Amino acid sequence: MNTVEQKTNYNAAFGILSALAMVMIVAGHADYNIMTVGDLFPYYSFHVPLFMFISGYFYRRQEEEAPFAYLKKKVRRLLLPYFIWNLVYGLIAWALRAGAGFALGEPVTLMSLFLEPFYHGYQYLYNFAAWFVPVLFLVETLNLGMRLLLKKLRLDHEWLILAGSLLVGITVVYFAIGGHVWGWYKMPGRILFLYPCFQMGQFYFQKLEKHDTLGNLPYFAIVIGVQVVLQLTCGGLAYSSVWCTGFANGPVIPYVTVVSGVAFWLRVAKVLTPALQKSRAVTYLGRNTYAVMMHHIMAFMLVKMVIAGVAAHTGLCADFDFEQFHSNIDYYYLVGGAEAFKMVYLAAGLVLPLALQYWLSRGLRLVRKLPE
Repeated sequence: MNTVEQKTNYNAAFGILSALAMVMIVAGHADYNIMTVGDLFPYYSFHVPLFMFISGYFYRRQEEEAPFAYLKKKVRRLLLPYFIWNLVYGLIAWALRAGAGFALGEPVTLMSLFLEPFYHGYQYLYNFAAWFVPVLFLVETLNLGMRLLLKKLRLDHEWLILAGSLLVGITVVYFAIGGHVWGWYKMPGRILFLYPCFQMGQFYFQKLEKHDTLGNLPYFAIVIGVQVVLQLTCGGLAYSSVWCTGFANGPVIPYVTVVSGVAFWLRVAKVLTPALQKSRAVTYLGRNTYAVMMHHIMAFMLVKMVIAGVAAHTGLCADFDFEQFHSNIDYYYLVGGAEAFKMVYLAAGLVLPLALQYWLSRGLRLVRKLPE
C-alpha cells in the first residue's frame, strides 16, 4: 500500500505525512504513545483513516477514462504482493507451530489464503497489520464504480460524494454501536466506514487545498482547541477501524476526530517539509509504507525472539513469559520494565521492513538485468 505511488512529481508534504502516519501505526501496535501529543490525539481515533485520506488525495479523475487499467494496476500493486506475502507468513506460522511450540496463526488453506484476508486479515497474525491492504483495494474499487455510476447520472460532484459517503459511514457507526455490525457484516462495515475518509482526501485535493493558507499559529490553535474540547466532553476517542467497534461517543464524533487528527498532522507535515523534503530516510519510508505495514509485526517478533534466547540461555530477563510469547502476538516484553524499551520495538518495526524492501528491490533489479 504505497500511499505515495508517483515516482515523478513527488509530493514531499504528503510523503512526510505518509512517513509520520506509518510511525504512528507501528508505535500504536507497540502501545507506545510517543506521537499522541500527550494523549491529545490518540492514534486509534484517526491513524487508519489518515492512510485512507492520503490514498484518496492521490486518486485522479483521469483513472475513470480507463477503469480496467486502473483496477489492473491496483491488483498488481496491492493484491498480488499481499497474497504472495500472505502465503509466506502462512508457511512461517505453520513452521513455528510445528517446530517451535508456537500456537499462533491458522492452518494454510484456500480460505485462509484468499478469503479471510477480505473477511478480517488476522489469519496468520504475523502479518495482521496488512489487513488494511485488501480493504484499501475494495475501497478504491468501490470509489471507482461509484464515480462511474454518478458520472452517467451527471451527479459526480465532490460535495455530493462527500456528503453521501459521510451519511453512509455515520449510519454504519450507528448500527455498529447497536451491535448490528458483526460476523460477516464487519467486512462491508469497515469498508463503508473508511470510504468517507478516502473521499475526504479527494475532496481536500479538489476543493480545499488551494484555500489551506491559514497561518500556523491560528491553525494549530483551532485544531488543538477542538481536540481539547473533544477530550473534555467525550468518553474516550479511540475506536477500532478493523473491527468496527469501540465507538463510545455516537456516530458523528469518529469522523470529527478523523478531521481533527488529519488536520493536525497534515499541517505538521507541511511545516516539516522544508527541513525533511531532502531526507532520503524519510522519503524512503514515505514511499515504502506497504513494506512496513506488511512486516513490522514480524519485526516485533524477531525482537522478542532475541529476548527469549537471552532469557533461555542466561540469567537475564528472568521474568520473560514464554507461555505468552508462544501464544499471544500482542505480548511485548520490556527489558527492566522500562517504557523506553518500546523504542527498540519501534525502531525494529521501521528499520527491518525497510531493509528487507531495499534488498528485495535491489535483488529484483539485478535479476532484470540478467541476460535471457
